[in-house]
Amino acid sequence: MPHRLIHGIAVSPGIAAGPALVVRWEVPEVPEQAIAPEAVDREIARLRDALAFAKERIQAVRRQAAERAGEEEARIFDAQLMILDDQDLIGGVERLIRDNHFSAERAFALKIVEWRGLWSTHGSPLLRERLADLTDVEIRVLTRLLGVDEPDVLADHDGPVILVARDLTPSLTVQLDREAVLAIACEQGTRTSHSAILAHAIGIPAVVGLPGVLSRVKTGESVILDGWTGTLMVEPTPEDAARARARDEQQRVFARELAAEADRDAVTGDGRRLTVRANLDLPEELSVAVNGRAEGIGLMRTEFLVVGRGRMPGEDEQYSLYRRVGESFPTSEVVIRTFDLGGDKFPGFRAAAENNPFLGWRAIRVCLDHPEVFRPQVRAILRAAAKARLKLMIPLVTRIEELEATRRIVEEEAAALAKAGIEAAASVPVGVMIETPAAVLIADQLSRRADFVSVGTNDLVQYTLAVDRGNARLASRFTSLHPAILRSLDIVRRAAAASRIEVSVCGEMASDPVALYVLLALGYRTFSVAARSLALIRWVARRLRAEDAEQAAPRLLVARTADEVAEQARAAVRQLVDPRLLEPA
Repeated sequence: MPHRLIHGIAVSPGIAAGPALVVRWEVPEVPEQAIAPEAVDREIARLRDALAFAKERIQAVRRQAAERAGEEEARIFDAQLMILDDQDLIGGVERLIRDNHFSAERAFALKIVEWRGLWSTHGSPLLRERLADLTDVEIRVLTRLLGVDEPDVLADHDGPVILVARDLTPSLTVQLDREAVLAIACEQGTRTSHSAILAHAIGIPAVVGLPGVLSRVKTGESVILDGWTGTLMVEPTPEDAARARARDEQQRVFARELAAEADRDAVTGDGRRLTVRANLDLPEELSVAVNGRAEGIGLMRTEFLVVGRGRMPGEDEQYSLYRRVGESFPTSEVVIRTFDLGGDKFPGFRAAAENNPFLGWRAIRVCLDHPEVFRPQVRAILRAAAKARLKLMIPLVTRIEELEATRRIVEEEAAALAKAGIEAAASVPVGVMIETPAAVLIADQLSRRADFVSVGTNDLVQYTLAVDRGNARLASRFTSLHPAILRSLDIVRRAAAASRIEVSVCGEMASDPVALYVLLALGYRTFSVAARSLALIRWVARRLRAEDAEQAAPRLLVARTADEVAEQARAAVRQLVDPRLLEPA
């Protein structure tokens, strides 16, 4: 029987071969149980005991994570501890017990169902990625309330295995024995999910986002997981296994080549100096960016400060974080993106559910409508900018008025801080993310009023091509090399050049070696990439010639299809760059 190859998302490098163990790490079943009115206080006491127990267990796992993966990665579990302290959650459960006479376990399970519904349908990918943290908390609390043991996924199984699951919670991932688990394959998950970050830190090869893997793989079947390319091969032949071993060694040799050149700058073969910064999704990625010699942060997302919490982060908390990130790059710039969340998940107020949150009330729209949310963030950035080179960038801009209103708020808060005698910068550069066709079409006007612009290619592709980037069915249609995207990038770069302001690309396109050639052809010289792609992008850049790429721009811009663009780019890059980067298994 020929092998079956399943494509997913590579999140932790390495290749592993062995038997699959399909596990279902699931929440225990909760019986529908009512209590007598006189038992309410007892049930609330049981709830509080379970919350305290869960907190102790998570704190223990946090200490284990610090030992195995490092303190930055261990902070992942702080999000779970905040869930357990959330007064909206706890108060809601207690009200269900008092008003409806539900048992503590049923009330808690119902409240978590409500939260999961909100998170799973939310427009913010970051919030959806935190569902595994919610599951972690739910399992710990419910097992205590029900008096059952936490599930042991490796019980009664001999020998090392490749774990196949729908998703893995962070606390399970950090406790996996490297000798017992060769690799991890998940049906769900993303590159920035907490489990993915921990798997990478611990050194377990992992692939997530494998469609239908639970139904396509059986326990005991032989599989090969490729954490370099993001594939899972089922029932491979001996020849497949030999090729996988050779590929693994090839990739490890290449990784050593990258490490040997890690200190070299991104200067093209014809002497053009490029600026390569890092994207920062979570604080625990900061050390990766610093050690990877990022030339600053080109996109610091701030949503992690909000998701899963019952209150907004205070100004001082934000100030401390922004200052820490800024001071990590004393000679480089840090671009902080303002909150990009839908209104229904800003703690403190709720919005009506939206049929299409991606096109709804979110990002700068919410911030301007609720200055009590936005102004503390602006103040924190201004205060931190007194000690670091910070910039403020606003997402999902579609109107000039949004940029002008943001500038007024920055000016007003700077004046208020000065009047109060609080140390702060007199101002900060204000830029915009180009993520929508509307922003592309008014790029000339935005460029005349902004201090810098940055193209967020992830959303630009989604909105321009009308393709949901989270829809696996449409994955082949989601491409940054579509002619419409190239023409949009050309418009934006020319508009920024006419106004003499910096223009950069901060979406995933900048982390792709082939797409890097296209961006060079279109005249881009500043990029912000995934922190773990820094060395690769600098390595590729040193082997390309910007002048040759620029000469190809007219041909790329008249290409009819994304395949034509990719073919031209691959052909050019293959002459200069090791084909190992371009032929993903």
